[in-house]
Amino acid sequence: MSNLDKIITRQYSNFMGVDFSGGEVPYYHSPDAKNMWRDYTDSNCIQTRPGLTLLNKFDNVVNGLFFYKINDIIQVLLHIGTKLVKWNNYPNKPAQLTELYTGLSSSKSKSFVFDNVFFLIDGVNYIEYNGTTAKEVEGTIPYTTYQRNPDGSTNIDEGVDTDYVLQPVNCLTSKRYNQFIADGTSTAYQLDDKGLDNNFSVRATIHDNDTTTIVIEGNGLSVDRTNGIVTFTTAPSQYAKVDILFSKTISNHKSRILNCNLLCEFDNRLFFAGNDDYPNSVFWGMLNDPRYIADINYNEIGLDVARIKAIIPGNNVLWVIKENNQNGAGVYYLTPTLSSDYDQKIYPVTNGNVSTGCVSTGINYGDYIVYYSNNGLECISSSALYSEQILQHKSTYVDARLLKEQGYENPVLAEYKGYLLTLVNSKIYLADNRKLMNTGNGNSEFEWFYWELPNNITNMVEYRDELYLMNDSGYLYLLDGDVDETTGQENSELDITSYWTTRKDDFGCPSYTKTTSKKGGVVNFKNMDNDDIIIQTIPDGVIKDSKTLSDEKGYAPFKIKDKKFYKMQLKFSSNKPFGIYSAVLQGFIAGYVKR
Repeated sequence: MSNLDKIITRQYSNFMGVDFSGGEVPYYHSPDAKNMWRDYTDSNCIQTRPGLTLLNKFDNVVNGLFFYKINDIIQVLLHIGTKLVKWNNYPNKPAQLTELYTGLSSSKSKSFVFDNVFFLIDGVNYIEYNGTTAKEVEGTIPYTTYQRNPDGSTNIDEGVDTDYVLQPVNCLTSKRYNQFIADGTSTAYQLDDKGLDNNFSVRATIHDNDTTTIVIEGNGLSVDRTNGIVTFTTAPSQYAKVDILFSKTISNHKSRILNCNLLCEFDNRLFFAGNDDYPNSVFWGMLNDPRYIADINYNEIGLDVARIKAIIPGNNVLWVIKENNQNGAGVYYLTPTLSSDYDQKIYPVTNGNVSTGCVSTGINYGDYIVYYSNNGLECISSSALYSEQILQHKSTYVDARLLKEQGYENPVLAEYKGYLLTLVNSKIYLADNRKLMNTGNGNSEFEWFYWELPNNITNMVEYRDELYLMNDSGYLYLLDGDVDETTGQENSELDITSYWTTRKDDFGCPSYTKTTSKKGGVVNFKNMDNDDIIIQTIPDGVIKDSKTLSDEKGYAPFKIKDKKFYKMQLKFSSNKPFGIYSAVLQGFIAGYVKR
């Protein structure tokens, strides 16, 4: 049989994702696809993404959506404009709201739950909500001195128990305790600081055997605020413990935490970063106490002031990723280390050997430490902790589009059904670490899909395999359904236009032109009750033929006759949901390629 008589069969199946790089792509990639994905919980085909179901239109931008479980009951909280409200009738559409707090910053906020209490930061405020009442976080009041003599000296030489290690000043409160052991004669007690706040009334609690007495300023004691001296009208009894509570505001102490916009939990503590006034600093809280951020608990990351863009727990360290700079590394990590101090842990900084910095943000995606650089999505290899940090690129297949998106420097990340979703410019790029493509040199790329959304979506939150999407106009959507709802008005539904294009295929015969076999095409569909699936042939970049198919039988043959082409593509599209398992196309060699 001559080459001219040879039947060539091309099968396209096991579709993995898109490849927008512009080069030759394998049969399982698409050089051009939109609004398709693989739903692993449903079937092993690619199919149209879910639609957007409108849940509500609020009177302001939705800056945050949070799910707070307390006493086995889910409370859903929304940060709308400057208010924190509760969605009372969840999971139904939010028609009943209760205002919990007002005075928040109208910017995207972050939250966490500790000991059944919900905490939120918004770059200006730090509040807590216990399921009933929301309020500003009141910092834990530390004992900054312990069992001192009235003149402020220590009792170490007198055999008094000094095992209690002094607590550092808490950035979240100006208040502190000084504890003394009375000598029975002294009335003047020297505090550990001077220049006390005028707007706080000093008080003392005197523990004398089984008796406790509270003495307040103006009624039993006076205060020299300038010199930090408290004078009792009557000297406390010898050996009585005297706890004096006072207030000393230190400039920028509280704001260094409240003005942070990065937050994560690590090693049973809270870590904060992203303060414009402290661009290269990481702050952390005391063990199991989110209300106590000691003023000594911080590290400056690197010698330069390049901003910290992401803090990511992973591999038993805290990764700190900085923006690009010419003077230092882009990647550092903090390692928990035992200490003899009260806090029992310190977090020394290790300078990484990766210089590529972060342009936007990062996340721990299925134990992959990833962040966005100027070049796309980067991944720190698992060998990084052994001073052999290797940066692996993970977004080659979508960089050609992703890097050009307006707002690339400020994306929103979320994990949804095993994907890493990157929302930017009302588009979602879906990375999949379950399907890795080995590209050589020990590197493996994520597979990707690509969605385009209506309604100018600017934020998203995942909870229990449900994805909520929001925009700056106050609309809240759920990823669900077969169409995209917009404003909720009559006739406001939009069909989802989705398509998948196969590779530019030379049929394995790059020296020849080809002609399709008129009866040699068949496609295997997922049955989604769609009788309006369009198949088009694109020989050598020109759309030549178009047919309408139905998925009723799960398969559909198609008759297409294209002659003397060099490369062929198939494009499947519809304005209704559809899914494809595979497609087969047959053809013959027509002759040698000519000019």
